[in-house]
Amino acid sequence: MSTDPISTASPAESQPNANTRKVFIKTYGCQMNVYDSIRMGDALASEGYAPTEEMEEADLILLNTCHIREKAADKVYSALGRLRDMKKARTAQGQELMIGVAGCVAQAEGEEILRREPSVDVVIGPQTYHRLPAALRRAREGDRVVDTDYAVEDKFEHLPMAEKAQVRARGVSAFLTVQEGCDKFCTFCVVPYTRGSEVSRPLRQILDEAQRLVDSGVREVTLLGQNVNAWRATGPDGREWGLGDLLYRLAEIPGLARLRYTTSHPRDMDDRLIQAHRDLRTLMPYLHLPVQSGSDRILRAMNRRHTAEEYLRLIARIRSVKPDMAMSGDFIVGFPGETDADFEDTLQIVEAVNYAQAFSFKYSTRPGTPGADLPDQIPEEVKAERLERLQSLLLKQQAAFAKSCVGKVIDLLLEKPGRMPGQIIGRSPWLQSVNVDAKPSQIGDIIPVRIIGTGPNSLFAEPVGP
Repeated sequence: MSTDPISTASPAESQPNANTRKVFIKTYGCQMNVYDSIRMGDALASEGYAPTEEMEEADLILLNTCHIREKAADKVYSALGRLRDMKKARTAQGQELMIGVAGCVAQAEGEEILRREPSVDVVIGPQTYHRLPAALRRAREGDRVVDTDYAVEDKFEHLPMAEKAQVRARGVSAFLTVQEGCDKFCTFCVVPYTRGSEVSRPLRQILDEAQRLVDSGVREVTLLGQNVNAWRATGPDGREWGLGDLLYRLAEIPGLARLRYTTSHPRDMDDRLIQAHRDLRTLMPYLHLPVQSGSDRILRAMNRRHTAEEYLRLIARIRSVKPDMAMSGDFIVGFPGETDADFEDTLQIVEAVNYAQAFSFKYSTRPGTPGADLPDQIPEEVKAERLERLQSLLLKQQAAFAKSCVGKVIDLLLEKPGRMPGQIIGRSPWLQSVNVDAKPSQIGDIIPVRIIGTGPNSLFAEPVGP
């Protein structure tokens, strides 16, 4: 799943009273972690915790961690060192501060976190965060808790359901997890080891949560999964449903105006899903479909189980039914053994696809993955030079796509106030941030706008019509 280098704090959703404990959740990494942080907040609400955006006023600080990039664990321990000092100061004042580590680093490190950092009270894995309230109760009684063991069949049985007021406070767009884990075992990736094997959430749970979100004012839902298009379930007609079938069913919910999904694997992009892009106006014309490399030799070493040509043919099929599809992707440069010629193949596939947006990274060894033991590791300076060249091309394509939108009239979902008075920020069908003059009362509306300009990371628009 794509990761963003920026970490985010969970938003405050309500005003706590004076007797309520406060929790600050720091979220690193992918959209799934954002979703998990929201769910942890929901679970803690039943324990009397209210969210805060100020770490200094929190009674509980949770680090929801990501293990995808190099030195992720080191960054966590560095943050915990700072929190240790905060906890000592609080204790000296006779005040409580509990510290927890959640997410993929917690799953990978487990007891090692407690050994290295005595200030940590709770370590909770990404599959067990529904047990966080019980773990905190044990910690408050004096135990130091590690809870990372889980039964696969129980994965989606304990998701706490948010109250309507909590959902409404989050805005008009929401994430909805439908799948977790991955069975692809790419040699560079730690996800199968931290998130487990592929598990699909039951259809009824998904539909019920989607309906609750819409009832609370959500207009756009993004379906989440480490390999979201591997979702499978038995449908009401008795046959096996895939993600395409799920999207058709979700599109029937009145008031659900927009659907998205991320992250996909090319091998699971089936005919039914491609048909959904052709048929459903609610399914946005933006697809994140990672390829990682343009070299067949490197793709084999990565265990991607597709070739560059197969990927390009898939893109052509998708665009044949949805010509305005904007493509996004992931790329890794400097994978062990990558030659100059292999890297040139990657540049060629980027040129062929013409991405609207993409994420690119230098290869970093993840302990426990097959890639960490491969020979011919690439020198850091070579990886840095290749990444700079790749990102230069991708940024050029992103700017060109943004410029191609100028003059178009699009439907814009208004999401939140902008920085300037009278300005509202919305999302285009292609997931771009768009600034437009509008009223706060219009948040949640989808209005026609004309794109009139581009900025470094957003577009500018004017309303169309009365």
